[in-house]
Amino acid sequence: MRAISLLNPPPPLAALLCLLPPLKPSFPIPPPSKTLAMAKTLEESDVGISCFVSSLPGFRGVLKQRYSDFIVNEVDCDGKIVRLTSFDLPPNCSDCKEEEKPTSTDKDYTFELESFQSLCGDVDAQALKGILEKISSGMESDIAPIILSPDSDKSHRADVHNFFKKNFKFLVTDTVEGSDGKEKCIRVRLAGGGNKRGKKRKGMVSSDLKDDRPFDSRGSDNWPVHLGKFLRFNLYKENKDTQDALGVIGKMLGIQQRSFGFSGTKDKRSISTQRVTVFKQHANKLAALNSRLFGIKVGDFCYVGEGLVLGQLLGNRFTITLRGVVADSEEIVKASADGLERNGFINYYGLQRFGSGSVPTHLVGAALLRGEWKGAVGLILDPREGERDDIREARKYYKEHGDVDMTLRKLPRYLVAERAILQCLKKCPGNYLQALKAIPRTLRMMYVHSYQSYLWNHAASMRVQKYGVSQVVQGDLVYCKDNLPEEVVVLDKFETEDDCNGEFLSDTSCEEILEEKLQLVKAVDSEDLSKGIYSFEDVVLPLPGSRIQFPENEVANVYHEMAKRDGISLTESAHGVKEFSITSMKGGYRRVFQRPVDFTWELITYTDDNVALAETDLDMMSKRKPDDVMKEEVLPNGHLVTPSEAQNVRRVPADGSEGGLSSVDYLCSTETLSPKLALKMELTLPTSCYATMAIRELQKASTSVTYQKTINPCTR
Repeated sequence: MRAISLLNPPPPLAALLCLLPPLKPSFPIPPPSKTLAMAKTLEESDVGISCFVSSLPGFRGVLKQRYSDFIVNEVDCDGKIVRLTSFDLPPNCSDCKEEEKPTSTDKDYTFELESFQSLCGDVDAQALKGILEKISSGMESDIAPIILSPDSDKSHRADVHNFFKKNFKFLVTDTVEGSDGKEKCIRVRLAGGGNKRGKKRKGMVSSDLKDDRPFDSRGSDNWPVHLGKFLRFNLYKENKDTQDALGVIGKMLGIQQRSFGFSGTKDKRSISTQRVTVFKQHANKLAALNSRLFGIKVGDFCYVGEGLVLGQLLGNRFTITLRGVVADSEEIVKASADGLERNGFINYYGLQRFGSGSVPTHLVGAALLRGEWKGAVGLILDPREGERDDIREARKYYKEHGDVDMTLRKLPRYLVAERAILQCLKKCPGNYLQALKAIPRTLRMMYVHSYQSYLWNHAASMRVQKYGVSQVVQGDLVYCKDNLPEEVVVLDKFETEDDCNGEFLSDTSCEEILEEKLQLVKAVDSEDLSKGIYSFEDVVLPLPGSRIQFPENEVANVYHEMAKRDGISLTESAHGVKEFSITSMKGGYRRVFQRPVDFTWELITYTDDNVALAETDLDMMSKRKPDDVMKEEVLPNGHLVTPSEAQNVRRVPADGSEGGLSSVDYLCSTETLSPKLALKMELTLPTSCYATMAIRELQKASTSVTYQKTINPCTR
């Protein structure tokens, strides 16, 4: 293995190689982004990805031929690589007790019911009695939340909450709004239960309530005092994104997905391990799920006082295998690998930032910034190229018939934005703005953030094309070195996606960090150039917002000219909806250049495409406890898969939403036994840096799905 040290200073950056046309007097501005809506697939040039750092030749290699070729381990705030190492329960877990629940032998609640009747009336007392009877008869799984009668008296509602806390600790209450959005009601449910919508009861408000808060935010009053209120665990997943995996776990536990906290989302087509927290859940409950979970494992349990929030990580450790490497010689591959560590790469936002569909997310973001609510809804809902036939038919059906109920039955549940819009339009026909706001905040903000990234990528290409990568120039933005504290070296702390599908922290949650960073930015002047204290590695570019400054050179023009062509002003809002307005967002900064950290690589010769070339956390655990991790599986075609290979072979459901390789994939990968070459690399990148952009620099090739399909033998 060739290990590359970071202790010695690297040589000067290599000459610039750029895919853009020859430099013209002014930077060529691409056509308005809305015209890309007709494109079938998204290419790198569509979103401003066009330059390379070095002039080294590239080579061909398949990225993610198997999802096990892309392994991601989170790096926590202490710099520790997060790995799954144990399924054991924490030492104090034996002291954990289940929450108190009544049984048929429990005490008689006649007195409590009479007191409740005096407090809330006959109708509510009868509803509560119904819950108690179901619990006593062992029908906990059939218990839906009940909604008490409307109550506008806040002090009286407080008395009701306290009554339940004192007399019915196995029940949880919260205050919600009725369907008219005016009256307040108290909702009562069984502690630890899921979000089960109850049927309408006589004299009670409909359970169709305007309330997005998780049922489980309060937990149990019986939680042991010696335990932290959050259970922290390491989540290992194969070929699933973070939200899907937590959705499965939450459903099994009977809690909402929002009860979980995590630092960032990970790429779906990968094997990844990351930290997760959940409020007041016992480790033995989660550990018991391992035997039922498919492509997911949880372990390394401990109790902590605080839950994780987005952005609480330093970065990610990647183990990436490029298969089927083809080059004029092995020396070219070796030189390219050495060059990546020495020269680094342009820190572009990767294609994942802009979505995987034929309608990129930045197009929706541009429509939102223009205030075109109906147009934005259309971009999200309308038929598009490249989707499965059933999804395309569902979109076409809605466009032709406008039947929300039937369309919802046709659309898969993982299309969260589409379903949220349709459900809102069913209640409020024609209210497109309200429908857009029905999309979960992290998802709907993705669209506007994506447009910011679109502008940033184009600005980065212009900066590299016009001024090169060998030096800083006057007007470049940099962080002041004199007063730069260590904790803000990682610039994009407020972003959370790590070569993933894109989840974003709300703009307000990073206010303090952002203000500190903004104070540290300055434009390079002639005095700075004469002192030579800054280099190209220090150059940052802004993500447009109200609290940033633009470079004091020609790069600034790119932002405004491109936005103007899209009908957007970066200084004035076109509407009064703050969350969809760039002038109401603070903005941020991002380094133009990035080097991989702790970079190592090796060339591997192999014959069987199905054999894993890198060890996963489960592989390492199987060496210690082979019976506790994975067992042999037999594929439908009769192939027997060993424990070390089992993580590569999974059956794919018909809808393609879960799992991994099918037996067809397996056969494809074992058709030929001729020797092949692979490049395996390990590298660490800060949060929000895209490993695919490092691979792009290495190979001098596109990372688009279209290109990868042309070189992947199993997709031909």
